[in-house]
Amino acid sequence: MTQTISIGGIHQEERASWIPMIAIALGQMIMSFNVASLPVAMGGMVKSFGVPPTTVATGIVAYSMLVAGFVMLGAKLAQRYGALQVFRAAVVLFFISQVMMTFSPTAVVMITAQALCGAAGAVIVPSLVALIAENYTGRQQATAVGALGSARAAAGVLAFVIGGVLGTYIGWRPVFGILIAVAAIVFLLSFRLRRDHGRPDVEVDIVGVILAAAAIICISFGFNNLNRWGLVLASPNAPFSLLGLSPAPILIVAGIVCGQAFLMWTHKREEAGKTPLLALQVIDSPEERAAVYAMFTVVALEAALNFSVPLYIQIVQGRSPIATAVAMMPFNLTVFFAAMLIVHVYDKLTPRQIGRAGFFLCTVALLWLAFVVRNDWSEVPVLLGLVVFGIGQGALVTLLFNVLVTASPKELAGDVGSLRGTTNNLAAAVGTAVAGALLVGLLSAIALSSIAASPKLTPELQAQVDLDNINFVSNDRLRTALEGTSATPQQVEEAVRVNTEARLRALKIGLLIMAGLALLAIIPAGRLPNYRPGEIPSDETAGERGQSS
Repeated sequence: MTQTISIGGIHQEERASWIPMIAIALGQMIMSFNVASLPVAMGGMVKSFGVPPTTVATGIVAYSMLVAGFVMLGAKLAQRYGALQVFRAAVVLFFISQVMMTFSPTAVVMITAQALCGAAGAVIVPSLVALIAENYTGRQQATAVGALGSARAAAGVLAFVIGGVLGTYIGWRPVFGILIAVAAIVFLLSFRLRRDHGRPDVEVDIVGVILAAAAIICISFGFNNLNRWGLVLASPNAPFSLLGLSPAPILIVAGIVCGQAFLMWTHKREEAGKTPLLALQVIDSPEERAAVYAMFTVVALEAALNFSVPLYIQIVQGRSPIATAVAMMPFNLTVFFAAMLIVHVYDKLTPRQIGRAGFFLCTVALLWLAFVVRNDWSEVPVLLGLVVFGIGQGALVTLLFNVLVTASPKELAGDVGSLRGTTNNLAAAVGTAVAGALLVGLLSAIALSSIAASPKLTPELQAQVDLDNINFVSNDRLRTALEGTSATPQQVEEAVRVNTEARLRALKIGLLIMAGLALLAIIPAGRLPNYRPGEIPSDETAGERGQSS
């Protein structure tokens, strides 16, 4: 029988110093700041490297893909060699990746730097949870877990503020240069953390690592290239085709198969008494599995929105990074405060009630945005929608993480951390990739139909413009591109009108689809625990978990 800890139902105990938590929180913040800065820096990178916005999205996907693919390995390394030791090594690797990022001459180097950053994150993510379990207990542990979620949200706020200001007045590179200094500070502060000696008996399941990484990478890579390689049939840009089919959906299916093979292999190792890559006890109940599904959905929705808004503001409207920061500030601040304050209602509402309410708010907010968004994200109705979404998203991320942490014993903290890291980063990779593919695909379909229906845009003019690779461009860039054709001033204005309307319709439809996903997520949220702390004794809860698994 597994003993669980209930949030809020913990007696008074001796309080530990919060100084170690500063190092842990900063460790979370440097990772979150890095990935949150990429959308803000999108416009600057597009100009510096001469690449489309989807290439910058590839950097986000590369980071998330590496974290998700190898975070389980990172958890086992933390258990074997000690969380503190591997945490320090990962911070050094993060430091190196940010040096590469700051001085990257090409988009390839930028993507490589994000991949290295992801490798570091794969170790840092599970180490953070293990370090909290090592340094704090009881109510302090629950508070520390909430602080970890707040640190993630705070990093998002700072990324948009600092990234917006520096990106507008200096450039995007100093934004990542800041992380070089902060990483050095985290390394120094790590010496205030309590040292754990690791467990040399912990085995590293190499077959499990290969299967898990293959599953994550295939799924992420497949979703990231849906638009470029083709949704079903292979496009001319596809590296290969299988009987005319696009390799993108094939990779997604292959990833799902590898994921199932990983679960089967893990069950086999556990039955043989060997150390699995992921202890399946952390997802052995319907409530825990529901928490994982819900966490994947809310993080994917957040990633999709965080990609869509900067794309529209910087690339479509041609506005500055600081304009992106101003537009997203209400959302990021709301996420921060919701993640921090939600712990105060744990004694009043059950996780199931909070989960359903959170996804309901996300659904309403996305529906509202789909109907009120125009060509100016600073409008009050749009800001209201972002705030409502932020309340739901911030509350859900902290709640779902707490459900997983408090449902497992301390010795499985690393496994909980790796599960959280895998779920969050796979969701971020898939959410960003799907948002890019969805919006570009919708834009292409809407633009082509509008062009065909316009009598002003003659077939002769269409033949002079590359319609096979329609992407998000500003009206100014479109006018510049049309200057090299035989287009008359009237035709140029008609093309700009079509471009403007198509982009807005693509965004609106994309938001409606996101709202549908948020509505469906109420189903797994309905399987979350339906009791408040103290209503069910911990041993009774454990027995209930054992019966359901």
